[in-house]
Amino acid sequence: MWFLGFSTSNRRSFLIIGAITLVIILTVILRKWAVYLDSGNRDHRSSNKVVDPDHQKPRDGPHKANRPCSSSIRTYALEELRVATSDFRIRVGVGATSYVYLAELGDGRFGAVKRVLEERGGSQKMFLDEVSVLLRISHPNLVGLLGFCLERGEQLLLLEYVPNKSLFDRMHTRQGQYSGTLTWPNRVSIALDIAYALDYLHSVADPPVIHRDIKSSNVLLINDDHAKLADFGLCKLGSDAQSAHTPMAIKGSLGYIDTRYLDTGIVSPKSDVYSFGVLILELITGMKSLQGSFTLAEWTEEYRRSDDVEVMVKMLDPKLKLGDVNVEQLKVLLDVANVALLENCEARPDMTQIAYRISTCMEIQPQLQPELPV
Repeated sequence: MWFLGFSTSNRRSFLIIGAITLVIILTVILRKWAVYLDSGNRDHRSSNKVVDPDHQKPRDGPHKANRPCSSSIRTYALEELRVATSDFRIRVGVGATSYVYLAELGDGRFGAVKRVLEERGGSQKMFLDEVSVLLRISHPNLVGLLGFCLERGEQLLLLEYVPNKSLFDRMHTRQGQYSGTLTWPNRVSIALDIAYALDYLHSVADPPVIHRDIKSSNVLLINDDHAKLADFGLCKLGSDAQSAHTPMAIKGSLGYIDTRYLDTGIVSPKSDVYSFGVLILELITGMKSLQGSFTLAEWTEEYRRSDDVEVMVKMLDPKLKLGDVNVEQLKVLLDVANVALLENCEARPDMTQIAYRISTCMEIQPQLQPELPV
């Protein structure tokens, strides 16, 4: 007999069913309580505001976006998801341990089914950990969970569908370039959305969440101006990671991984800050995170640490129109990248500070920028 997508023929299945059911019930209760608090404006973050860390002055947060309702999160039978995906026919993404398929949910709605595969290193523990984290979090700039299935060896997540593929695809593939080049304002806006997402994970989620795999292929584009952070397969709960005294296995993508984490195996929210610094450089330069045997952080170090505007401008993606680039904003983003990439992780800013700096630099009027060198 099957219940909630699990076989009831052994005791272990009952324990898994009970644990997941309890998490769902608690999540629904906690989210309804959060909605109640939000209606009373008791938490500036829940209403998507960024605060000046020094003066506690609220700033407008990210755009509003439709989010899946917590009550709609449920378990699915394997056959339901097979039908929705036409037997896993249309692949729309590839992860480190998974493939992602388009699912038609009816009434013109779509979802994305993440199929975690053991042969690609996706263990059941990792799958259940990801489900547990996704049930805890909700933010306009995070890809939301709609449901899941663990049946007959299949490990499936039904996720919110974000139609315009990843930032990596948009910037680094021929097909992505058919849509034209991302403008400078596009890039600053995308950076801000991901900063908001990370600020939420580190400072609002309880317990905090360390993503551990910030990269352009995990940034999904709603449109050219707005993005969502995806793929929580490698994430760690901050309270667990910070209390651990032993190093953990290095996870993540080369070029984005925090150098301190590489050296010590110790991960913290500041590891995500480092990866975000690399993402900023990618948006500025249009280059991939690895340049031959060098990381993008190493490749750009001499340029990004210069105070000379002419040197800074040489870093810009050559596909950008120079007249559209706000140099004052460029200076701010390079400064953010430089402090995010510091070897001393304690000296790196937190994501609240970074989100505030990017949001305020977006207020800089184009006419205030110095003339760009030709």
